[in-house]
Amino acid sequence: MQRAAIGFRVHSGWAAMVAVSLEGSSPVVLHRRKLLLVKTFSYTFRQPYHTAEKMPLGDAAEFVRAVEKESQELALSGLRVLEKELDSVNYKIGGCALLLASGRKLPEFEKILASHALIHTADGELFRESIRQACTRAKLPLAAITERELLTAAATRLKKKPEFLNRRVTALGKSLGPPWTQDEKLATLAAWLTLAN
Repeated sequence: MQRAAIGFRVHSGWAAMVAVSLEGSSPVVLHRRKLLLVKTFSYTFRQPYHTAEKMPLGDAAEFVRAVEKESQELALSGLRVLEKELDSVNYKIGGCALLLASGRKLPEFEKILASHALIHTADGELFRESIRQACTRAKLPLAAITERELLTAAATRLKKKPEFLNRRVTALGKSLGPPWTQDEKLATLAAWLTLAN
């Protein structure tokens, strides 16, 4: 079996998920998709801390816990589906990469709801944690790296100039067609770095 890695870039309620393998030392995109992390893709569920802000504290905590649970199940299910698809074409996932924001550690729930800036951070972190939990439950190693460190780390590890890496990852999208946004590009670079490690 050939090795593959999956890169994730998370948004509120979904993540870009890109599976990459290497042909020689060049990356090849095997799959890319939007992994939904909420069943009902509405503001209420995609922004759970924003929604909880308007609720009594007890109800808010219960609501966020329910979104967390659902998100973790959807992340695991999506990961297992991709794992089976890759297995059917003789690829085994050797690791995953999760892109992180540069946010600070979150305080307790009540303090999060009292700060609009922390609410934004908490929404993103909830869905990143769903990816972490899915990888743990699927027994897949997960590397996490902040977005701002990714290009420098990849350039160092892959021994390529940042400009080359940007051009190479951008060029991969031409044969795949749209969408090939910054989400897919960064997830691809993260997966490529994981394979190199």
